[in-house]
Amino acid sequence: MTEAATRRTPGTPCWVSLMVHGLAATEEFYGALFGWEFEPGPQQLGPYVRGLLDGKEIAGIGQLPPDRHLPIAWLTYLATDNADLTAETIRSCGGTVGVGPLDAAAAGRMAIAADPAGAVFGIWQAAAHTGTAVAGAHGTPVWNELITRETSSVDTFYKALFGYDVEAVVSADFDFLTLRLRGRPVASLHGVGRGLTRDRGAHWMTYFEVADTDTAARLVTELGGQVLQQPREGANGRHATVADPEGAVFTIVRSADR
Repeated sequence: MTEAATRRTPGTPCWVSLMVHGLAATEEFYGALFGWEFEPGPQQLGPYVRGLLDGKEIAGIGQLPPDRHLPIAWLTYLATDNADLTAETIRSCGGTVGVGPLDAAAAGRMAIAADPAGAVFGIWQAAAHTGTAVAGAHGTPVWNELITRETSSVDTFYKALFGYDVEAVVSADFDFLTLRLRGRPVASLHGVGRGLTRDRGAHWMTYFEVADTDTAARLVTELGGQVLQQPREGANGRHATVADPEGAVFTIVRSADR
């Protein structure tokens, strides 16, 4: 396993979390799929656990109150050195802040926001908890991509937040931007036009590394989830889009460089 850097450059995806109705069943699903074990995390927003690989933190899963009927979706957190200042910038640039900023015990300070197109994301100011501690192994987040109607409506928003350098794919029929920080690609924006489904709208997609995409896709189904897009070859490896039993959508990928 490769250790992830402890301090993230602001704007770098640093953590992913999921809020569900059935915490125990969700732990069972991701434990079987990715090999995660679990330990309790900060409880400010209710029951919450962290998924671990070899004792190192990978992702968070929390339980929604029974009366909250929010979309079940993986949430990408972007690193910041100052959650309060970033929240102010989000508002001034046309986004909204729905939760926080607030302290998550001694772990750090966070907020949950939405960009001008409605895609929800988190911001994380690290203290004791710096984010995902392992990169590249089976069951770890390896990429985050914003799926939106058109990148031109949100790229200025994200550039204003974190000063990304943006690299565009020059194509008449492919709307795709890579976000770079200090020369390193950290995330992407993908405009899908009418391909954006109304039920989900604009959203951030988490890619999890797997040892074998086809085997993992079959396991998703066996564990009660769904395969939404069958395994296929892409520029960065073999990937499939899947959903867990509560409907949270994510992508599994065996990266081409593995």
